[in-house]
Amino acid sequence: MGDASLAAIDPNDTELEVLKRFWRDGELSAREVHERIATEFDWTPSTTRTVLERMRTKRLLSRRQVHGVVVYAPVQPKVQVLGRLMRRLSDLLELDKGLPAAAFVGSQILDSDDIAELEALLGETPEDEGAAK
Repeated sequence: MGDASLAAIDPNDTELEVLKRFWRDGELSAREVHERIATEFDWTPSTTRTVLERMRTKRLLSRRQVHGVVVYAPVQPKVQVLGRLMRRLSDLLELDKGLPAAAFVGSQILDSDDIAELEALLGETPEDEGAAK
C-alpha cells in the first residue's frame, strides 16, 4: 500500500466539531459522543453513529472494542489536523508567511505544548512533513 492511500483527509466543519470532543475527552463511545453534541446538533443517535462511521471510513477516527463497547478515537493528532487547516488558510489568503501558531494562545483546545508543536509543524515545508512519516 503506497503513501497516497494513507493521505490524510481534512475534516469538514461538522467533523471538526466532533473531533473537538475527542481531543478534549479521549476515546468515546457513540452514545458519549451523542450526549456531548446533542445540544449543538439535532441528530438522532443513529445519525451520530453514521457520522462516526463515515469519519472512520475517511480515516479520521479509529474504532475498537473495550469491554464489549465500541469506542472511537482520532487517528491523527489534533496538531497535525489543525496545522494542515492553518496551511490551507494561509494558502487561500496567499500569505507570504504562514499563520503564527502563537495566535492561538487563548484556545480552549490547545495547551502550550500543542502550540509549540504547531509552531514547529508550521515552520516545516510540506516536503519536510512528508519525509518525517
